[in-house]
Amino acid sequence: MKNPPVEALQYASSMGNLLVLYTQVDQFIMEVCAERISCAPGQSARLGLAKQVGDESHHVRIQQEWLEQFDVSASPLIDEPTLEHFRAHFRGLNWIDFLTDLYLVIEALGSQAVEQIVPLADPGTRESLRIPLQDELDHVAFGMRELKMALAGLDEVQRSYIIEHIPERIEHLVTMLQQLDLPIRDWFEQVGADYPEVCSRLGQRRQELFAELVA
Repeated sequence: MKNPPVEALQYASSMGNLLVLYTQVDQFIMEVCAERISCAPGQSARLGLAKQVGDESHHVRIQQEWLEQFDVSASPLIDEPTLEHFRAHFRGLNWIDFLTDLYLVIEALGSQAVEQIVPLADPGTRESLRIPLQDELDHVAFGMRELKMALAGLDEVQRSYIIEHIPERIEHLVTMLQQLDLPIRDWFEQVGADYPEVCSRLGQRRQELFAELVA
């Protein structure tokens, strides 16, 4: 039997790593949303977070089942002390900052990045991502709706100040994520993605969401 070509091995390894990372992020989102339910401001927010906890649990199950079939190591790529550092970050945020960091960065940009590899993925991976990516659209819409409502409840000075500093918040969290020091670019390129184009699309997504927020 011939060994698989190097490109196929690189694809399997890199796609496996991206799937493991995506699964870890969904698990993390599930946990921080669950912690926030009891102190969320209002029934609508609590119900939205509760729905998301259920959605993320479903995603994790889907992804774990596919990782077993994909036959790659499911060992975590983000270690527990780092995850706890991020949990502590989210625990310490007020509602507006929580919504900004979770939905404008983790959810919106994370799902956008994953969407860039779907056309390049094998059929099984595409199917494993179908439901999670559909749900992510609802999650981002929920976060944006809650963020707009929270900002609308502020006086004009407070609202203007927070909106002015949202890009700074986004940059801060993106920098924190970059400090994970994972070879993300290599993984994307080894599954066939144009990494500069991926980054460009993420930048466009950030601009679109910010424009929607301040409209």
